[in-house]
Amino acid sequence: MAMEFLGTLLKVTLVIFMVGNLLDMGLRLRLAEALRDLRNVRFVLASLAWGFVLLPALAYAIASLFPVAHPYAMGLILLGMTPCAPFLPPMVERAKGDLGYAAAFMLLASVVTVVGMPFAVPRLVEGLRADAWTIARPLVLFLLVPLLVGLALQRHAASAAARLEPWIKKLTGLDTVAMLMLCILVYGEGFRSLMGSYAIGAQLVFFSAATVLPYVFGFGLAREQRIVVSLGMATRNLGAAFAPLFAVPGVDHRAIVMVALGVLMQASFSFAAATFYGRHTRGGTGPA
Repeated sequence: MAMEFLGTLLKVTLVIFMVGNLLDMGLRLRLAEALRDLRNVRFVLASLAWGFVLLPALAYAIASLFPVAHPYAMGLILLGMTPCAPFLPPMVERAKGDLGYAAAFMLLASVVTVVGMPFAVPRLVEGLRADAWTIARPLVLFLLVPLLVGLALQRHAASAAARLEPWIKKLTGLDTVAMLMLCILVYGEGFRSLMGSYAIGAQLVFFSAATVLPYVFGFGLAREQRIVVSLGMATRNLGAAFAPLFAVPGVDHRAIVMVALGVLMQASFSFAAATFYGRHTRGGTGPA
Protein backbone atom coordinates (compact mmCIF):
# COMPACT_ATOMS: atom_id res chain seq x y z
CA MET A 1 0.00 0.00 0.00
CA ALA A 2 2.80 2.40 0.95
CA MET A 3 4.68 1.67 -2.28
CA GLU A 4 1.54 2.30 -4.33
CA PHE A 5 1.17 5.68 -2.64
CA LEU A 6 4.83 6.51 -3.30
CA GLY A 7 4.42 5.43 -6.92
CA THR A 8 1.43 7.76 -7.33
CA LEU A 9 3.35 10.57 -5.65
CA LEU A 10 6.25 9.98 -8.04
CA LYS A 11 3.91 10.45 -11.01
CA VAL A 12 2.65 13.71 -9.49
CA THR A 13 6.21 15.01 -9.07
CA LEU A 14 6.95 14.01 -12.67
CA VAL A 15 3.99 16.06 -13.92
CA ILE A 16 5.17 19.05 -11.86
CA PHE A 17 8.69 18.50 -13.22
CA MET A 18 7.50 18.59 -16.83
CA VAL A 19 5.05 21.46 -16.43
CA GLY A 20 7.39 23.54 -14.27
CA ASN A 21 10.42 23.17 -16.53
CA LEU A 22 8.53 24.00 -19.72
CA LEU A 23 6.64 26.88 -18.11
CA ASP A 24 9.95 28.25 -16.83
CA MET A 25 11.42 27.84 -20.30
CA GLY A 26 8.53 29.76 -21.83
CA LEU A 27 8.84 32.55 -19.27
CA ARG A 28 12.55 32.98 -20.06
CA LEU A 29 12.67 32.22 -23.78
CA ARG A 30 13.24 35.23 -26.00
CA LEU A 31 10.92 34.26 -28.83
CA ALA A 32 12.03 37.01 -31.22
CA GLU A 33 15.68 35.99 -30.84
CA ALA A 34 14.82 32.31 -31.22
CA LEU A 35 12.82 32.87 -34.39
CA ARG A 36 15.55 35.10 -35.81
CA ASP A 37 18.24 32.47 -35.29
CA LEU A 38 16.01 29.73 -36.68
CA ARG A 39 16.47 31.43 -40.05
CA ASN A 40 19.98 29.96 -40.04
CA VAL A 41 19.26 26.94 -42.22
CA ARG A 42 22.59 25.26 -41.52
CA PHE A 43 22.04 25.47 -37.75
CA VAL A 44 18.49 24.13 -38.02
CA LEU A 45 19.54 21.24 -40.26
CA ALA A 46 22.45 20.33 -37.97
CA SER A 47 20.19 20.44 -34.91
CA LEU A 48 17.54 18.29 -36.57
CA ALA A 49 20.07 15.83 -37.97
CA TRP A 50 21.86 15.24 -34.67
CA GLY A 51 18.82 15.48 -32.43
CA PHE A 52 16.26 13.50 -34.35
CA VAL A 53 18.12 11.27 -36.81
CA LEU A 54 21.73 10.50 -35.91
CA LEU A 55 21.56 10.24 -32.12
CA PRO A 56 18.28 8.30 -32.03
CA ALA A 57 19.89 5.92 -34.54
CA LEU A 58 22.99 5.70 -32.34
CA ALA A 59 20.90 4.96 -29.24
CA TYR A 60 19.06 2.25 -31.17
CA ALA A 61 22.35 0.76 -32.37
CA ILE A 62 23.87 0.76 -28.88
CA ALA A 63 20.73 -0.81 -27.44
CA SER A 64 20.94 -3.51 -30.09
CA LEU A 65 24.68 -4.19 -29.80
CA PHE A 66 25.13 -4.03 -26.03
CA PRO A 67 23.90 -7.08 -24.08
CA VAL A 68 21.41 -5.05 -22.04
CA ALA A 69 17.99 -6.22 -20.92
CA HIS A 70 15.15 -5.05 -23.15
CA PRO A 71 13.69 -2.55 -20.62
CA TYR A 72 17.09 -0.84 -20.35
CA ALA A 73 17.22 -0.69 -24.15
CA MET A 74 13.78 0.97 -24.13
CA GLY A 75 14.98 3.63 -21.73
CA LEU A 76 18.13 4.32 -23.72
CA ILE A 77 16.21 4.72 -26.99
CA LEU A 78 13.80 7.16 -25.33
CA LEU A 79 16.75 9.17 -24.03
CA GLY A 80 18.16 9.17 -27.54
CA MET A 81 14.95 10.65 -28.93
CA THR A 82 14.63 13.57 -26.51
CA PRO A 83 17.39 16.20 -26.79
CA CYS A 84 17.69 19.43 -24.81
CA ALA A 85 17.15 19.89 -21.07
CA PRO A 86 15.64 23.13 -19.76
CA PHE A 87 18.95 23.97 -18.04
CA LEU A 88 20.70 24.35 -21.42
CA PRO A 89 21.11 28.18 -21.18
CA PRO A 90 23.32 28.20 -18.04
CA MET A 91 25.43 25.44 -19.57
CA VAL A 92 25.82 27.45 -22.81
CA GLU A 93 26.66 30.57 -20.81
CA ARG A 94 29.33 28.66 -18.87
CA ALA A 95 30.72 27.39 -22.16
CA LYS A 96 30.76 30.88 -23.70
CA GLY A 97 28.41 29.77 -26.43
CA ASP A 98 25.69 31.77 -28.18
CA LEU A 99 22.68 32.22 -25.89
CA GLY A 100 20.51 33.42 -28.77
CA TYR A 101 21.06 30.14 -30.58
CA ALA A 102 20.45 28.29 -27.32
CA ALA A 103 16.96 29.81 -27.25
CA ALA A 104 16.44 28.80 -30.88
CA PHE A 105 17.60 25.26 -30.16
CA MET A 106 15.31 24.90 -27.14
CA LEU A 107 12.27 26.04 -29.10
CA LEU A 108 13.07 23.80 -32.05
CA ALA A 109 13.80 20.73 -29.90
CA SER A 110 10.67 21.16 -27.80
CA VAL A 111 8.31 21.43 -30.78
CA VAL A 112 9.90 18.63 -32.81
CA THR A 113 9.96 16.33 -29.76
CA VAL A 114 6.24 16.81 -29.14
CA VAL A 115 5.36 16.39 -32.82
CA GLY A 116 7.74 13.55 -33.65
CA MET A 117 7.70 11.25 -30.63
CA PRO A 118 4.11 10.01 -30.99
CA PHE A 119 5.01 8.59 -34.39
CA ALA A 120 8.58 7.47 -33.65
CA VAL A 121 8.07 5.74 -30.29
CA PRO A 122 5.73 2.94 -31.45
CA ARG A 123 8.10 2.18 -34.34
CA LEU A 124 11.45 2.33 -32.54
CA VAL A 125 10.66 1.26 -28.98
CA GLU A 126 9.53 -2.35 -28.90
CA GLY A 127 7.14 -2.86 -25.99
CA LEU A 128 5.52 0.56 -26.20
CA ARG A 129 2.88 -0.33 -28.73
CA ALA A 130 0.44 2.52 -28.29
CA ASP A 131 -1.44 4.74 -30.68
CA ALA A 132 0.01 8.14 -31.49
CA TRP A 133 -2.45 10.03 -29.28
CA THR A 134 -1.63 7.94 -26.19
CA ILE A 135 2.01 9.00 -26.58
CA ALA A 136 1.18 12.56 -27.66
CA ARG A 137 -1.34 13.40 -24.92
CA PRO A 138 1.13 13.82 -22.00
CA LEU A 139 3.62 15.57 -24.28
CA VAL A 140 1.03 18.11 -25.41
CA LEU A 141 -0.54 18.65 -22.00
CA PHE A 142 2.61 18.72 -19.90
CA LEU A 143 5.24 20.04 -22.33
CA LEU A 144 3.75 22.02 -25.20
CA VAL A 145 0.89 23.73 -23.34
CA PRO A 146 3.09 25.01 -20.44
CA LEU A 147 5.65 26.28 -22.96
CA LEU A 148 2.97 28.19 -24.87
CA VAL A 149 1.48 29.58 -21.63
CA GLY A 150 4.92 30.80 -20.56
CA LEU A 151 5.54 32.44 -23.92
CA ALA A 152 2.10 34.09 -23.83
CA LEU A 153 2.67 35.45 -20.31
CA GLN A 154 6.06 36.81 -21.28
CA ARG A 155 4.61 38.54 -24.33
CA HIS A 156 1.43 39.98 -22.82
CA ALA A 157 2.32 40.35 -19.13
CA ALA A 158 6.07 40.75 -19.04
CA SER A 159 6.28 42.19 -15.51
CA ALA A 160 4.14 39.39 -14.07
CA ALA A 161 6.21 36.82 -15.96
CA ALA A 162 9.43 38.28 -14.55
CA ARG A 163 8.06 38.03 -10.99
CA LEU A 164 6.69 34.54 -11.50
CA GLU A 165 9.74 32.96 -13.13
CA PRO A 166 12.02 32.78 -10.03
CA TRP A 167 9.24 31.09 -8.04
CA ILE A 168 8.58 28.57 -10.79
CA LYS A 169 12.30 27.86 -10.98
CA LYS A 170 12.58 27.29 -7.22
CA LEU A 171 9.46 25.11 -7.12
CA THR A 172 10.70 23.02 -10.02
CA GLY A 173 14.11 22.65 -8.38
CA LEU A 174 12.54 21.38 -5.15
CA ASP A 175 10.25 19.09 -7.10
CA THR A 176 13.24 17.66 -8.99
CA VAL A 177 14.92 16.72 -5.72
CA ALA A 178 11.68 15.14 -4.46
CA MET A 179 11.23 13.24 -7.73
CA LEU A 180 14.74 11.79 -7.56
CA MET A 181 14.29 10.77 -3.92
CA LEU A 182 11.00 9.07 -4.78
CA CYS A 183 12.68 7.32 -7.71
CA ILE A 184 15.25 5.91 -5.30
CA LEU A 185 12.56 4.82 -2.83
CA VAL A 186 10.30 3.26 -5.44
CA TYR A 187 12.97 1.83 -7.75
CA GLY A 188 15.89 1.37 -5.36
CA GLU A 189 16.28 -2.29 -6.20
CA GLY A 190 16.33 -1.38 -9.86
CA PHE A 191 19.20 1.08 -9.35
CA ARG A 192 21.17 -1.59 -7.52
CA SER A 193 20.60 -4.02 -10.37
CA LEU A 194 22.22 -1.54 -12.77
CA MET A 195 25.56 -2.31 -11.16
CA GLY A 196 25.58 -5.81 -12.62
CA SER A 197 24.45 -4.86 -16.10
CA TYR A 198 25.84 -3.21 -19.22
CA ALA A 199 23.31 -0.39 -18.90
CA ILE A 200 25.76 2.09 -17.37
CA GLY A 201 28.34 1.36 -20.07
CA ALA A 202 25.71 1.81 -22.77
CA GLN A 203 24.81 5.23 -21.41
CA LEU A 204 28.46 6.23 -21.09
CA VAL A 205 29.02 5.43 -24.76
CA PHE A 206 25.86 7.25 -25.80
CA PHE A 207 26.50 10.44 -23.80
CA SER A 208 30.17 10.53 -24.84
CA ALA A 209 29.17 10.40 -28.49
CA ALA A 210 26.24 12.79 -28.02
CA THR A 211 28.53 15.38 -26.45
CA VAL A 212 31.62 15.11 -28.63
CA LEU A 213 30.44 14.26 -32.14
CA PRO A 214 28.09 17.23 -32.74
CA TYR A 215 30.94 19.59 -31.82
CA VAL A 216 33.61 17.86 -33.91
CA PHE A 217 31.32 17.37 -36.90
CA GLY A 218 29.57 20.73 -36.78
CA PHE A 219 28.62 20.95 -40.47
CA GLY A 220 30.43 24.28 -40.90
CA LEU A 221 28.80 26.02 -37.93
CA ALA A 222 30.59 28.73 -35.98
CA ARG A 223 32.21 27.56 -32.76
CA GLU A 224 29.60 29.28 -30.56
CA GLN A 225 26.84 27.48 -32.48
CA ARG A 226 28.62 24.11 -32.30
CA ILE A 227 28.77 24.57 -28.54
CA VAL A 228 24.98 25.00 -28.46
CA VAL A 229 24.37 21.87 -30.53
CA SER A 230 26.88 19.85 -28.49
CA LEU A 231 25.39 20.85 -25.14
CA GLY A 232 21.86 20.50 -26.50
CA MET A 233 22.68 16.89 -27.33
CA ALA A 234 24.55 16.25 -24.07
CA THR A 235 21.41 17.26 -22.17
CA ARG A 236 18.16 15.30 -22.44
CA ASN A 237 14.54 16.27 -22.00
CA LEU A 238 13.85 13.73 -19.25
CA GLY A 239 10.22 14.72 -18.90
CA ALA A 240 9.61 13.78 -22.53
CA ALA A 241 11.54 10.53 -22.09
CA PHE A 242 9.55 9.59 -18.98
CA ALA A 243 6.16 10.53 -20.44
CA PRO A 244 5.58 7.48 -22.69
CA LEU A 245 6.66 5.13 -19.90
CA PHE A 246 3.93 6.43 -17.62
CA ALA A 247 1.35 6.79 -20.41
CA VAL A 248 1.45 3.08 -21.31
CA PRO A 249 0.37 0.69 -18.51
CA GLY A 250 2.47 -2.25 -17.41
CA VAL A 251 5.88 -0.89 -18.47
CA ASP A 252 8.82 -2.69 -16.84
CA HIS A 253 10.21 -0.42 -14.11
CA ARG A 254 13.76 -1.00 -15.37
CA ALA A 255 12.99 1.26 -18.34
CA ILE A 256 12.11 4.04 -15.88
CA VAL A 257 15.32 3.36 -13.93
CA MET A 258 17.32 3.66 -17.16
CA VAL A 259 15.84 7.07 -17.93
CA ALA A 260 16.41 8.18 -14.33
CA LEU A 261 20.08 7.26 -14.70
CA GLY A 262 20.16 9.87 -17.45
CA VAL A 263 19.84 12.58 -14.77
CA LEU A 264 23.34 11.87 -13.50
CA MET A 265 24.75 11.25 -16.95
CA GLN A 266 23.50 14.44 -18.56
CA ALA A 267 24.53 16.58 -15.59
CA SER A 268 28.04 15.12 -15.61
CA PHE A 269 28.67 15.27 -19.34
CA SER A 270 27.11 18.68 -19.97
CA PHE A 271 28.91 20.31 -17.03
CA ALA A 272 32.26 18.79 -18.03
CA ALA A 273 31.81 19.85 -21.66
CA ALA A 274 30.66 23.37 -20.76
CA THR A 275 33.66 23.80 -18.47
CA PHE A 276 36.03 22.58 -21.18
CA TYR A 277 34.53 24.80 -23.86
CA GLY A 278 34.54 27.80 -21.54
CA ARG A 279 38.21 27.41 -20.72
CA HIS A 280 39.25 27.04 -24.36
CA THR A 281 38.14 30.19 -26.10
CA ARG A 282 38.80 30.96 -29.73
CA GLY A 283 42.25 32.27 -28.95
CA GLY A 284 43.07 29.52 -26.47
CA THR A 285 44.67 26.12 -26.76
CA GLY A 286 41.50 24.11 -27.25
CA PRO A 287 39.59 23.26 -30.40
CA ALA A 288 38.56 26.25 -32.49
